[in-house]
Amino acid sequence: MSQNRITSLFGIKYPLIQAGMIWASGWKLASEVSKAGGLGIIGAGSMYPDILREHIQKCKKATSLPFAVNVPMLYPDLDKIMGIIIEEEVPIVFTSAGNPKTWTAHLKSHGIKVVHVVSSVKFALKSQEAGVDAVVAEGFEAGGHNGREETTTFTLLPMVKKDLDIPLIAAGGIATGAGMLAAMILGADAVQVGTRFVASDEASSHINFKNEVLKAQEGDTKLTLKELAPVRLLKNKFYDDIESLYKTSPSKEDLKQLLGRARAKQGMFEGDLQEGELEIGQISGLIDRVIPAKMIVENLIAEFETAKLKASQIEF
Repeated sequence: MSQNRITSLFGIKYPLIQAGMIWASGWKLASEVSKAGGLGIIGAGSMYPDILREHIQKCKKATSLPFAVNVPMLYPDLDKIMGIIIEEEVPIVFTSAGNPKTWTAHLKSHGIKVVHVVSSVKFALKSQEAGVDAVVAEGFEAGGHNGREETTTFTLLPMVKKDLDIPLIAAGGIATGAGMLAAMILGADAVQVGTRFVASDEASSHINFKNEVLKAQEGDTKLTLKELAPVRLLKNKFYDDIESLYKTSPSKEDLKQLLGRARAKQGMFEGDLQEGELEIGQISGLIDRVIPAKMIVENLIAEFETAKLKASQIEF
């Protein structure tokens, strides 16, 4: 596979990025993806600052290859988290859920490459104006917190590509090499994959959650809690409780009270499949086994090359 704008920017072999996911992507997953030729990402959203530092240091010991940290900017302790990232000389930061202007210039002044995750053309262009090195355009097929626009990946990509000058990374609903090729044909320079890596040996999420991902079929995930922050979940008792509450025309405070604290940790990290929040993407319906992260990377790249060959042989 030849080099392109993203592989050159990050110093990686393949245009394949493992998403930074809460309660799933610690140093073990990130380092294995990076060693396999992709870009592994540590998800800081579920880590206290000292825990993040520990994961960064362990990742650096596990591999000398580039890796990144994902920072959702709506989380507390942001100053401490960014300070640790700078002190530990993390080469790449993916920011999300906030204004890219807030930290981009500061991070870049320390030699850090910055990527911002967006769900609309408007915010892709604002990110470019803020000076980021690349953007991730994420469709609403994706698991976890999502854009309010509900624009699908294959609609969003060409719209963003049309007006964007910096490199573009596609995310949402990609778990196969064919999906990777399709995204790149639509203008992406690379893809970011989350859900497929949740079902990996190295993901820190609970085995109960991983097994639930394997069981998922079409229609088993839903986007909900739009009044707070839209999130895509597997349907379970907690989701049913949300739906029941919606029938009463709840206020934001009612929804916050039901959500409570640490609901995502309860589901994805502690394995409570009834009361926990189980964040995962629609593409979970295609995943049927838990395998090593290295194998996921190898399979995606092999499938990509096969799909590319087949595409070249299509007759019209």
